[in-house]
Amino acid sequence: MDTLSYKTVSANAATVEKQWVVVDAQAAVLGRLASEVAKILRGKTKPSFTPHVDCGDNVIVINTDKIRLTGDKWDSKVYVRHTGYPGGQRISTPRLLKEKSSTILIEKAVRGMLPKNRLGRKLYGNLYVYEGSEHPHIAQQPKPITL
Repeated sequence: MDTLSYKTVSANAATVEKQWVVVDAQAAVLGRLASEVAKILRGKTKPSFTPHVDCGDNVIVINTDKIRLTGDKWDSKVYVRHTGYPGGQRISTPRLLKEKSSTILIEKAVRGMLPKNRLGRKLYGNLYVYEGSEHPHIAQQPKPITL
């Protein structure tokens, strides 16, 4: 047998083919949508996936103002952060975050599903989230994906 035909091909920054995709978040459940978006950002849906390389696509998420949460999570789920000062623990719920901007919910959920290192921070830069159905990335000719 020809052993050269069995070589494993690893992608690198020069050989990666990045695309633009649009995901519609209308009537989608937050966690299920975020996990699929994180997979696309990471590149796990491609056969050329390489763990240490940014081989994922650029993802545009639209209609985030129509996102759903199951059960009583709008009021019972809590996001905890700390200011760094004594007594500086701050708690907010998805309902409070959505009043500020519904894009925050998607961004927090997807960011939590990406690696916690340099690569994860770079992958997070490939995520674009918008409240309405319009986005400024028409020139990239993104293809719509149904999840």
